[in-house]
Amino acid sequence: MRKEDFLEQALEKRREQHAFRRLRLPGRMADFCSNDYLGLARSERVQEAALTISRQLAQVHGSGGSRLLAGNYALVEEAEQLLAGFHAAPAGLIYNSGYDANLGLFSCVPQKGDVIVYDQLIHASIRDGIRLSAAQAFSFLHNDLQDLEKKLVNAAGDGRVFVAVESVYSMDGDLSPLAAVAALCDKHGALLIVDEAHATGVVGERGEGLVQALQLADRCFARVHTFGKAVGCHGAIVLGSPVLRDYLINFSRSFIYTTALPPHAIAVIMASYDIFPDMHAERQHLQALIAQFREGLAPEKRLDSQTPIQVVMTPGNEQARNVAGKLQSQGLDVRPILHPTVPKGQERLRVVLHSFNTFAEVEQLLQSVNI
Repeated sequence: MRKEDFLEQALEKRREQHAFRRLRLPGRMADFCSNDYLGLARSERVQEAALTISRQLAQVHGSGGSRLLAGNYALVEEAEQLLAGFHAAPAGLIYNSGYDANLGLFSCVPQKGDVIVYDQLIHASIRDGIRLSAAQAFSFLHNDLQDLEKKLVNAAGDGRVFVAVESVYSMDGDLSPLAAVAALCDKHGALLIVDEAHATGVVGERGEGLVQALQLADRCFARVHTFGKAVGCHGAIVLGSPVLRDYLINFSRSFIYTTALPPHAIAVIMASYDIFPDMHAERQHLQALIAQFREGLAPEKRLDSQTPIQVVMTPGNEQARNVAGKLQSQGLDVRPILHPTVPKGQERLRVVLHSFNTFAEVEQLLQSVNI
């Protein structure tokens, strides 16, 4: 046997399930795929603002090490204070990605004897952080408050209880019933952690996220805002108390043992945060596109989402791939979401709407998927 045979066998099984993944380069198509909700990843305005900041720096292209060694610098601490202020938090710590932030937070904060109760559709980065934690963990049915309370009652004991939810779920596009979740956490003495990845820049009057839009900031133990979606760049911040920040600096391995983001990356984050809060017209246009798509899509094909993440249900990996391929041949960049990323029978097209999409593009998409 060749030493890679066990790898080939696993890959062949994926091919048989029509679930084999390949990397693709983007083509010249209407973008209904990326998480660049406000178009900031391609914004010349953000680029120019970031260059203005970068020109004032002695070091731009690399940080020189982890932040506990040579990689800390004034601009990243300034950015943390700026973002914490915008998000109504006492303190924040920047990570290299949302994955790193969730992995680092969940792997080190919950301790042996603690319990983590998490939504069953929680992101893979949180699941991986939970696996590295010494705490016990139990899922609750997606957005099911009754099941959440049942799990909280069962979790009562000597240890702490953490509840983990997303404000906007990345595969279904629906919102967490966050006010009710927070009320249950208060009732049962649980610590609430909210991942705002797909709400940042989009939800709220200034794109501040669902937690602040509902005035729940003071009722969260921690929040995670990532920059790779509507913010249009890279990285993430964990928001919480100064004590939480100090704890993460001392115990979060995905922060301690990685080279810090370079100053230019921080400059782009700061530039985007200076711009997206005032993009009111873009968010209004985005809401209009969402309404158009939801009104035009056959009811049996859609899920209950009021966010830029829309879903066209196309059960079966092969069918989802075929429909996506047809749309791509028409110049519409729509990607299939396949099992095992979603449960078998819930395969779908994940349609992402953006402020730069047009009503004509959305109408073309609707005509194709409603056939």
